[in-house]
Amino acid sequence: MSKRCYYEVLGVERGASDEELKKAFRRLAMKHHPDRNPDSKDCEAHFKEAKEAYEVLGDAQKRSLYDQHGHAAFESGMGRGGGFNADVGDIFGDIFSDIFGMGGGRGRTRGGADLRYVLELDLEEAVFGVERRIDIPTLAACDSCEGSGSADGKTTSCATCRGHGRVRMQNGIFSIQQVCPHCSGAGKVITNRCKTCRGEGRIQQDKTLSVKIPAGVDSGDRIRLSGEGQAGPAGAPAGDLYVEVQVREHAIFQRDRDDLHCEVPIRFSQAALGAELKVPTLDGDTTIRIPAETQTGKSFRLRGKGVRNVRNSHVGDLICRVVVETPVKLGKQQRELLEQFEASFGDSAAHTPRATSWLDGVKQFWERVTS
Repeated sequence: MSKRCYYEVLGVERGASDEELKKAFRRLAMKHHPDRNPDSKDCEAHFKEAKEAYEVLGDAQKRSLYDQHGHAAFESGMGRGGGFNADVGDIFGDIFSDIFGMGGGRGRTRGGADLRYVLELDLEEAVFGVERRIDIPTLAACDSCEGSGSADGKTTSCATCRGHGRVRMQNGIFSIQQVCPHCSGAGKVITNRCKTCRGEGRIQQDKTLSVKIPAGVDSGDRIRLSGEGQAGPAGAPAGDLYVEVQVREHAIFQRDRDDLHCEVPIRFSQAALGAELKVPTLDGDTTIRIPAETQTGKSFRLRGKGVRNVRNSHVGDLICRVVVETPVKLGKQQRELLEQFEASFGDSAAHTPRATSWLDGVKQFWERVTS
């Protein structure tokens, strides 16, 4: 079966640039890669076809021969010995990074690890903001060698990767570039190691930091301190520190995003007759008016008495939910007064509409059950 035109395979014009060829091959490789399509023979064939096309068109000398003689240039041996200079390895590094989440395909030096610190705050600290000092056990840059890992500051080119920081692994049709395992991508190695850190460039150390917590943070919010994580090996960049906020439970308030909730206990006489009550807010006490005949569960919303959002200027509300409290430890006179009060209701249902409605519902239920 005759081969398709390599330009047609990649879907580019004959005058396509090297960058256009690379993008076209990467797109096809991502689409037809066997690891993405393990059960498809067609995808494997398309992948091999695209790889063959790019190996020719991605090399200037082979492309020139192909443009003059087509596929015959390689079938007759004209194109042998020219070497393959197209950077397929770089493309495969990108592909495997996208498919499997693998990093380091570009030979980057491995940096220090990121750290996570859970900071517990009181509600007031989270709402108004606070500055706290925290102690972090971490790997810090060695003072003796200034983080280089070398006692005399000298390094030599890595013999494994020849200073490139990456090595190529060939397995059949696959050519993958990886970070050099000997120099961890640095391209250089230390000949005279620092005695303090043994060439690591970092030592175990406790670090004290000052963290500014902005007003309005909530549990789960994270503050990133760039470069405050673990120092990288042999002078590599340090990681970051993520301070995660955890707000403690409050004795009075419960938070729901920007709103605050609280329960306000009242006597049943206050609920029946109405009253004015002082309730706490984050800004101090304020007064709410309880109308007569208020029932348990009635909520009163105080606008703007909640939390200011950490990401914008919105301020939440305070929702006060009243709970009628049954009196305890009654004296003789109080008990007598309550007995007189109870007797005054008689059989009238006008004073207890909810109880009457509930009793009617119970009566209807039993009628349905027994009918």
